[in-house]
Amino acid sequence: MNKFSKVYKAPYKGKFRPSNPRKYKGDPTNIIFRSSWERRFMQYCDTNKEILEWGSEEVWIPYRSYDKKVHRYFPDFYMKVRQPNGTHKKFIVEIKPKYQTVPPKKPQRQSRQYLNSVLTYAKNEAKWKYAKRWCQSRDMNFIILTEDHLKTF
Repeated sequence: MNKFSKVYKAPYKGKFRPSNPRKYKGDPTNIIFRSSWERRFMQYCDTNKEILEWGSEEVWIPYRSYDKKVHRYFPDFYMKVRQPNGTHKKFIVEIKPKYQTVPPKKPQRQSRQYLNSVLTYAKNEAKWKYAKRWCQSRDMNFIILTEDHLKTF
C-alpha cells in the first residue's frame, strides 16, 4: 500500500438493482450510484408509488461554462411524479453536498483548494442556469437536493 492509498478514500459507489424495473427509464441493469445520497434517492424513486418513472443520468443538457465552450451536463435524476390532484409533474434533480451549492468563502490566503472550489462552483452555476432554462422550455422543474433534504427520505 502506498502513501496515496492510505490517504485517499474511494467514494461510495455501486450498482443499484431496482425492485420496480418497469418504472426506470433507461437500462435497469446498469444503474450506477456515486454516493450514499444518490443510492438513498434511487431507493426512494424505486419504491414511492407516486413516482411513476425515473432515471439516473439518462438525460443530458448542453451548457456553456466559464471557459466559453459547450459541454454536456448529465443531471443526476429525472422523475415523473403524480401530484395530489392527479396530474403529473416532471423533475430534473441534482444531488450535491450543501457546501457546493453556495459560493466558497474567501480565505485570508488563497490556496489551490479554494481556487478549485471557486471553479467548481462557477461550473455548477453554469450547469444549473442552463438546466433551469432547459426544464422551463419543457414544462419541467429543476431542483437541487442536499443532505438536508435527503435526511427526510
